[in-house]
Amino acid sequence: MSANPVWFPTEDTMQQSPLYEWIKELGFESYEALYDASIRDISWFWGEAEKRTGIEWFQPYQQVLDLSKGKAWPAWFVGGQLNVAHNCLERWVKDPEIANRPAIIWEREDYKRETYTYAELNDWVNQVANGLKQQGISKGDRIVIQMPMIPEMVVAVLAIIKLGAIFVPSFSGFGADPIAKRLDHSQAKMLITVDGYLRSGNVFPVKEVVDEAVSMVSCVEKVVVVTRMGRDIPWMENRDMEWVELESGIEHFEAEPMDSMDPCMVIYTSGTTGRPKGTVHNHGPYAVKGAFGNGDRQPGGSGGVNFWITDMGWIMGPSHVFGSLLSASTMLLYEGSPTKPSIDRLWELIDRHQVTYLGIAPTLIRSLMQHGEEPVKKHDLSSLMAIGSTGEPWNPEPWQWLYEKVINKRFPIINFSGGTEIGGVILTNISLKPIAPANFNARALGMDAQAYNSSGEPVVNETGELVLRQPWLGMTDGFWQDPERYEETYWQKWENTWVHGDAVIQDEDGYWTIFGRSDDTMNIAGKRLGPAEVESIIVDHPAVLESAVIGVPDDVKGEAPVCFVVLNQGNEATKALMDELIEMISKRLGKALSPKAIHAMSDLPKTKNEKIKHRTIRKAYLKEDPGDLDLLVNPQTIEEIGEIQ
Repeated sequence: MSANPVWFPTEDTMQQSPLYEWIKELGFESYEALYDASIRDISWFWGEAEKRTGIEWFQPYQQVLDLSKGKAWPAWFVGGQLNVAHNCLERWVKDPEIANRPAIIWEREDYKRETYTYAELNDWVNQVANGLKQQGISKGDRIVIQMPMIPEMVVAVLAIIKLGAIFVPSFSGFGADPIAKRLDHSQAKMLITVDGYLRSGNVFPVKEVVDEAVSMVSCVEKVVVVTRMGRDIPWMENRDMEWVELESGIEHFEAEPMDSMDPCMVIYTSGTTGRPKGTVHNHGPYAVKGAFGNGDRQPGGSGGVNFWITDMGWIMGPSHVFGSLLSASTMLLYEGSPTKPSIDRLWELIDRHQVTYLGIAPTLIRSLMQHGEEPVKKHDLSSLMAIGSTGEPWNPEPWQWLYEKVINKRFPIINFSGGTEIGGVILTNISLKPIAPANFNARALGMDAQAYNSSGEPVVNETGELVLRQPWLGMTDGFWQDPERYEETYWQKWENTWVHGDAVIQDEDGYWTIFGRSDDTMNIAGKRLGPAEVESIIVDHPAVLESAVIGVPDDVKGEAPVCFVVLNQGNEATKALMDELIEMISKRLGKALSPKAIHAMSDLPKTKNEKIKHRTIRKAYLKEDPGDLDLLVNPQTIEEIGEIQ
């Protein structure tokens, strides 16, 4: 067995699992048996999943799945009409207990807080939906959301969807150019933004950036501004309007009935070059998948407090909002840095708001580890019942630290992998099977995933390309206004097969490991090597906080690894330490795979959701154009890399 499980389910944990209960209800003996059935008959499976969610339809669907246009273009819940926003709020406020439950808890870095119940949120959304309608917004119009994680963002998104328009989320820290690209590509009629936001003790201006972006396009008719920081901002009469003008005072609005395959969201992938790729998510699939999760959500509304450290420009932002509301849970929104004003801020938030489900990126845990256990011990984390993680591969050490030192082995960390274009999860960990650090113990239900070699054959114990052999609920409905590019990107390599772009290994025991993007995978003297394979070794060294590994051209090997490391406090980047790290890698992987060089950095280039950008590092190191840097919270690191000789 290549994986080493550290968490094992007990009879009690299995009996308490909603997923286990559902497996038994459907007449299956195990997860594997249900999984096999779920990919043998995907129409049957997603029909059963829809029944489990209790989603309310204005008009019942006639057919679960229509593949008449081919596997790349499935139509789900044909003939049905619904509205995602209705299922987030109006569905629940009929129940007095849920109506008075907090829907949103918001906290800012400066400790300002706001709370809104389901009933209050429903009334607020109706007001803004009426206000948008009065501004001429109608079914099918696109509206870009350029906002941090604040209550008004949630209200805007739900109001847009409720009247049948389409929301287009954008990273809150974007510069003018990427905002303009998204405005132009989506032909957005309106942009909703803020005067500024708070992060790391600084107020970041947004309105001025938005003004520059809007000046580059001709489609935007209105810019709506939420005043959060009380800044003096430039104003354009007849175009700009205050958010309060949308709050019409009318607290009733009938949700627009939408066909199942009508779009509700266009969200762009996080690539740094080329034309924007707008993934399209539709009312029916998005509502059902959001309510279903991975089959592990309690039907009828589970409650609890969910907290993902995220941004609306990353798919986990919308997933946090809709996953919480579709399960009648409370979402915690945090505006600011999770390490400010003190390093224990994350643990403090969990303690104060009694968070039950935490979503986190491995990079943040690697950063918190260096401060030890004292910041953790200051707070009561007993409310936590689950931790989810996605966005990048784990190294075993930070996984173990979180598991042992933070949650005291009470439950496992559920690592999963999906994508903006997936609308859910491909590989996951389920609590019905043993769980190992940095691995996945299962393919998600309904996801016909395989590892293919270069000949398009399934392989085990060998690095392969992650593929999906059948369509699934939640997959993007093409790219916005670009169907040919969508087919070229995912469906061209092998017939009727989605090629996801991740390099993976499935072992003989069914554990999966992701080594990074397949285009980040190195080919060193004929051997494929994923960045995570090297990074996991480097961060085992006590001097190293985090690392990133890229492949560069090499006359002898074809490619050779080059490593970038951030050292823990109190360590110096001496030649002796760098040599020690190279020797450590050589011993573990073999001399042929040892790095060409190791460079110490002040930080690694990261997005706001803590993802390390390997391709950007590679381009900067090779003195190529690194592309759009507006995704990065620390673009100065690119200059640092570019100066390396």
